[in-house]
Order: sequence, then C-alpha cells, then structure tokens
Amino acid sequence: MQYQVPQFIYRDPKIVGPLTFKQFMYIAGAGLVCFLLYFILAKRSFLLFLFLCLVVVFSSLFLAFGQVGGRSIPTASANFFAYTFSNKLYLWKKKETPLTIVMRKAPPEEKKEQKSEFSPSLKIAEKSRLKSLSSEIETRTN
Repeated sequence: MQYQVPQFIYRDPKIVGPLTFKQFMYIAGAGLVCFLLYFILAKRSFLLFLFLCLVVVFSSLFLAFGQVGGRSIPTASANFFAYTFSNKLYLWKKKETPLTIVMRKAPPEEKKEQKSEFSPSLKIAEKSRLKSLSSEIETRTN
C-alpha cells in the first residue's frame, strides 16, 4: 500500500527548550520591558507597574503563541498591512460611455396582394429555416 508523502513541510527549529527563536525573543523582550518598568514605575505607583507589566506579558504571549488561520499573529498582521497599503491591480474597469440614440427610417412597406375569394386563409411557409438554424447552432464553436 502506498502512502502519500506530504510536501513542503517547514518547521522552525526549537532553540530554547520548547520555544523557537522568535517565541523566545518575544518573551525575553517582554521580560526586559517589565524589568525596565520596575525600576521606572514600581516605586511611584506599583499598581500602574503591575497593569503595564500584565499588558506587556499578555501581548507578548499573544504574539508568540497566537495563530490566525494557521499563521502566526506577526505574519498575519504583516500580510494585512501589506495588502491594505499596497497598490491593487484591477484587470478590468467598465468605462462609462454616454448612450447614443440612432433614429432609423423604417423600410418602405410592400403592398400586399389583395385576397381573392379562392385563396386559403392560412398561408403555408415555402421553406422553413429551422433546419438551417439548428445545424448552425450545432456546428458553432466559441
């Protein structure tokens, strides 16, 4: 029995324990910011320090481990901004053209023959175009 081998598998190598290098850098950056906030804000307002530190830690965890549609948050946000601010290529745009009205003269009407007493009331067509139209439709290629 043959098994299908998946193609194009790419995994980031685990550098620091179970974390990839990017994940480690997000968490280390949050730790560094919290360390700096401690020396700047902890003595003045400890609650403000805790609040800002929690925001930084949760946002770094979100960036490190969050995924949208199987892609990491930084990749998804980079794709979003690249699409939003890039030029869009429109292959077809309908051009607005003013309507033109052309007046045509009606063709002159032919004089119809007067009915005689012996002519039938129903006219039968001489040749039907149905066969020629059906053959045109069947042989037409687009």
